[in-house]
Amino acid sequence: MKSSKIIALLVCSMFILLVCILASLAFGARFVNFPDVIDILIHSKKTSLIDIVVHERIPRTVFGIIAGAALGVSGALMQAITRNPIADPSILGVNTGASLFVVSGMAFLHIGSFSQYIWLALMGAAVTSLFVYGIGSLGYGGATPIKLALAGAATSAALSSVVSAVILPRTEVMNAFRFWQVGSISGATWEGIYTILPFLIVGMLMGLLVSPALDALALGDDVATGLGVRTGTIRLIGALSGVLLCGATTALAGPIGFVGLMVPHTMRLICGPNLRLVIPMSAVGGAILLTISDVLGRLIGSPGELESGIVTSFLGAPILIIIAMRAKVRTL
Repeated sequence: MKSSKIIALLVCSMFILLVCILASLAFGARFVNFPDVIDILIHSKKTSLIDIVVHERIPRTVFGIIAGAALGVSGALMQAITRNPIADPSILGVNTGASLFVVSGMAFLHIGSFSQYIWLALMGAAVTSLFVYGIGSLGYGGATPIKLALAGAATSAALSSVVSAVILPRTEVMNAFRFWQVGSISGATWEGIYTILPFLIVGMLMGLLVSPALDALALGDDVATGLGVRTGTIRLIGALSGVLLCGATTALAGPIGFVGLMVPHTMRLICGPNLRLVIPMSAVGGAILLTISDVLGRLIGSPGELESGIVTSFLGAPILIIIAMRAKVRTL
């Protein structure tokens, strides 16, 4: 892709993201005009009701940006690791493992705060991903893409059954868990953002560092090995990066689908296979998708709101179908 087109795409994407940020601060139960939003942000005043409304929406908007970016990058990494262009973070059991640990904490440890969800979800995502990677590494050839995908699918199915077995006999746990399970950024707080931010930064940096080696993996394990790439180590680092990004986001927002699936696949069709370009563009695209989904959820559900996890599915499914119909899906 030519540098001029890359710059044009980046400028266009950043402009769209800026509009989404303003819309996130303006729309809700009480609408605030865009000029008023800009004036409040510049002067940082809290002297009236609309000032307070805008400032209360800032953590939610900030979390929507970083959560969407994290999910987009996580999806790009998982697709590169498995060489599956329509894979998402759940292929290594990230979402399911996080869900199991959270629901177990609700049922047996009686937890109820987001700060506790964060650590349980991270542990669940990490343990499950390591388990899947270990299973996928057994036998001839080590951790091949097909074996990882099969191990992840089987583990996710098994853990989903365990989650159902835990919550079905416990009505109070089911009521609490269903709000987390649907996926939403409405409960974002500065405390929660500060807690997960270090994990997201580390995950982003790791993903960017291994992107050249993951590009080599796209040529096949034999070719990558011939180029000096330690395929097993690179897949492990890439998977760990994806776990940190998706696990930390899932802890605070719940499992939000289609962002990690649709955004990287779309960016790869636009930008080409170079991960050094796909990863940052997936971050921007993920931020746009999740932020606009949150805004649409407020407008559709007014005077209440529809959770962003539901809206991303509504947006993602038809767009992914259109992409599949208009473009031939290629292996990585």
